Amino acid sequence: MKSRKLSGRRRRVTIVGAAATSVVAGVALLPNWSAGAAVVDDPTVDARTKATFQRLADAVFTDRTNALVDGGRTDAGKPLTDGFSGDVALSSGTARTEDDTLSELGQRRKQLAKAGETYGKASTTVTLDATRVTGRTAKADVTETTTLTYAGARGNAPKTTGFQARHELTFKADRHGDWRLTGIRDTDQGGVAVNTLSKPAPVKPAPAVDNTTPDAPRAAITRNPAPAPKTATTYDYKAMAAYAEKYWNVYNKDYPDFSGHGAGGDCTNFVSQSLKAGGWKHAPGYVYDYTKWFGNADIQSDSFVGVNEWSWFAQNSKRTTPLANVFQLEVGDVLQMDFDRDGSKDHTMIVTYKSGGVPYVTYHSNNTFRRSVASLVASYPNAYYYAYRT
Repeated sequence: MKSRKLSGRRRRVTIVGAAATSVVAGVALLPNWSAGAAVVDDPTVDARTKATFQRLADAVFTDRTNALVDGGRTDAGKPLTDGFSGDVALSSGTARTEDDTLSELGQRRKQLAKAGETYGKASTTVTLDATRVTGRTAKADVTETTTLTYAGARGNAPKTTGFQARHELTFKADRHGDWRLTGIRDTDQGGVAVNTLSKPAPVKPAPAVDNTTPDAPRAAITRNPAPAPKTATTYDYKAMAAYAEKYWNVYNKDYPDFSGHGAGGDCTNFVSQSLKAGGWKHAPGYVYDYTKWFGNADIQSDSFVGVNEWSWFAQNSKRTTPLANVFQLEVGDVLQMDFDRDGSKDHTMIVTYKSGGVPYVTYHSNNTFRRSVASLVASYPNAYYYAYRT
């Protein structure tokens, strides 16, 4: 079987039967299996084929993460388990797209390093959640779980950051029954994983109840701003952080889960739960009234689950005050982002740790643990940021 050569320094594996050959200067995204005989009927996606889908996805996202660590070199020269039938690999178009993605992530790695954000190692695993087959097209839902270890972390600085991201992979079979990965789509609503380049779909602005909805001021993103120590004792900020870090990758059954496709994203719902755990009290009333705030398993106000509505409530109720700079955020404070700068906020996060003047945020959709604000700013320098002191 002829191997397609791609640019870059990654290693590549070609497997024919049980024999494995690693080639330097290829890319570790193509576990190619020996081609089967031509088939007339639609191919069957059996357990072995599903396992191959999963392994290919694992290789794809491992390479993406490694691009943030060491430029993309992997240990994919290791032989993979043999015994699979058919051929599963990237299509030529997807291979080019992934090569471009790795190149862009390499640039992001440099941007992160300039911001003081470097990773010493990474670990990525992919689980196959579901597979749907229609004729010669298969769609696989996968969950990527990645842990990044900060390089040179000292003192009380966090040692690791991590995230979970969900993706939908599309495979198409040719007349031989050989499957090719033809597309990768991020399915998290509002996801901002550090190895994801695509911006989340913008949040649809909610209609204002009247013309007096408060507009939060934007926060600067320059380093080393004037100190803004947190002096309030109204709320239990440690409890807010503890709740968020307990449920960052699992979901409290006492609340609904809005992380599924089409559900709008769970980020604000998650932050509201954390604030409630630290002492925010319900303000009961009409669900569409942004001056009200409440949420439980059965009913939630728009301000409890909506990005913009939460901002309106937080300011109107005086439960928050704006901060001039994102690096002034402290534990229990809230950060929001407007990715496309259209005036409608798209994402909500809560600060659960701070070290060396850098706040670390934890959030849902996608599920993320202690991501530094420096990483967000380096990854999305053109976004608008809104910082709230709780």
